[in-house]
Amino acid sequence: MLLDTASLYFRAYYGVPESVRAPDGTPVNAVRGLLDFIARLVTDHSPAELVACMDADWRPAWRVDLIPSYKTHRVVTGTEGAEDVPDTLSPQVPVIEAVLDAIGITRIGVPGYEADDVIGTLSAVARTPVLIVTGDRDLYQLVDDSRGVRVLFPRKGVGDLEVVDEEAILAKYRVRADQYADFAALRGDPSDGLPGVKGIGEKTAAELITRFDDLAGVRAAAAEPLAKLTPARRRAVLDAADYLDVAPKVVGVARDVPVPAATHRLPSEPADPAALLALADRWGLGGSLNRLLEALAATG
Repeated sequence: MLLDTASLYFRAYYGVPESVRAPDGTPVNAVRGLLDFIARLVTDHSPAELVACMDADWRPAWRVDLIPSYKTHRVVTGTEGAEDVPDTLSPQVPVIEAVLDAIGITRIGVPGYEADDVIGTLSAVARTPVLIVTGDRDLYQLVDDSRGVRVLFPRKGVGDLEVVDEEAILAKYRVRADQYADFAALRGDPSDGLPGVKGIGEKTAAELITRFDDLAGVRAAAAEPLAKLTPARRRAVLDAADYLDVAPKVVGVARDVPVPAATHRLPSEPADPAALLALADRWGLGGSLNRLLEALAATG
């Protein structure tokens, strides 16, 4: 089980009331919400291995160099690329990291890469079925029924997870999972600052990718003298050449990240009980932490 950790603690932050606070009044809604989320995942799916994948770099320079608008709207004005995170969430992230470390849940982040890339690499080398837990549809490109790679997508809270396999992607987007990245590049994604091809929305992007199999096929069709595309679509694809030259690398999840060697085995007891007790007292983690520890103990 691979957790897109930031995606999940953002959801926890917005899903758990900010009135959930530590003894000193500091909000800990994201911390406790994430712990409850992981407890539910462990209980419901009993993974033998689990990794909390982290954004060591939420907006890697190599992606920005290729498409300068990449995630620009999330950058705090006047900063050198700091992410716009709610004021009451930012202080909770180090607490989340410290708690996961004290429990013994493996955290992996690699400088210069996003959590998506860590997930892509770990799923590529996995020898067992993989469950990717994320609220980011970009990771649909990793779904592979033949290898048992699926996405668990939170719809509402921790108790409503959609299991996304190849059939689900085909039914919703009319493209195969292995076509999803090309489809997304063609369509664009305002939430990530990806412009896409002007005039080509989701329906048309799916139609073109299905007809020509991949982005290279769409571009080849547009370049043919006897065009297989309507004049408007042909011109749109040709005009977007510079964007389409680099979009697949930006949209595509890296699968060759230098991930450090680490044990991914799910702990049945805390790695550092004293540190965990101190954190529990300091931040008032109460029932959320206890539920996760009980779920982990049950796996042992």
